[in-house]
Amino acid sequence: MARGDVCKQVVDPHPKFLRHDSGMQKGDKTNIITKPTNKATEKHKSCSTNGVYELLECPMCTKLMYPPIHQCPNGHTLCSNCKSRVQNCCPTCHSELGNIRCLALEKVAESLELPCRHQSLGCHDIFPYYSKLKHEQTCRFRPYNCPYAGSECTVTGDIPNLLAHLSNDHNVDMHDGCTFNHRYVKSNPCEVENATWMLTVFNCYGRQFCLHFEACQLGTAPVYISFLRFMGEDTEAKNFSYTLEVGGYGRKLTWQGVPRSIRDSHQKIRDSQDGLVIPRKLALFFSGGNRKELKLRVIGHVWKEQ
Repeated sequence: MARGDVCKQVVDPHPKFLRHDSGMQKGDKTNIITKPTNKATEKHKSCSTNGVYELLECPMCTKLMYPPIHQCPNGHTLCSNCKSRVQNCCPTCHSELGNIRCLALEKVAESLELPCRHQSLGCHDIFPYYSKLKHEQTCRFRPYNCPYAGSECTVTGDIPNLLAHLSNDHNVDMHDGCTFNHRYVKSNPCEVENATWMLTVFNCYGRQFCLHFEACQLGTAPVYISFLRFMGEDTEAKNFSYTLEVGGYGRKLTWQGVPRSIRDSHQKIRDSQDGLVIPRKLALFFSGGNRKELKLRVIGHVWKEQ
């Protein structure tokens, strides 16, 4: 990892794909948990639970079904998402579906308890069938989206995997230390109206932070904005603070704030102006010369609140 100034233009590479979990699959059925009444019935309940699990799988998408669960006149079931795509025709027997609810199966589902789909990532909690989906949407162990700003990268994963992905697939620089000093150079800056760059990821206090720099419009005014994102949860991000500074010719512009979690997209943070906002004219003044080339030095520091 390099220390000191970084002076480079980050070019958006083509996004690559890593594992993306789309839901509990058929192979997960052994993770279904019920409440056995005693050892004599445990084997029987395990077999019956697996059978119920199979009934709760949508025959089209193979995901678990949640109310409303639909069925055709012949009893074939279908989830609500798939029903809207089959043009009212049962995919099993080709009968007209109509609007029949499978209330019995919905009731049976209430007796099941399931592990979180993110169990392999560290969540070991068990949830009633109808609470599982809501929990998974906010589970702190759920995969993070790739924080790279500048492409619609669909990669998800835990922090170690994302760090390797950022370095190998997006060529993002990695940097050690809680103080940084980065120089951004761009010719013809007036031609850049909307652009996004992530200059570096750096390791500080054993955690990782992403430094972003963007050119965008604030109303009708062209500006640059720089901010920091924390690779972790928002509750952890609030334990840190940071400053950013740019300047030149006896003048400087500073910002102090709290890094935002990568759970928030860079676009959301940019649009909320939660960072150091630099009007283009001032950025070019700081750059000196004929003001036709952007030469901006971003200085920053991260510290941990006591």
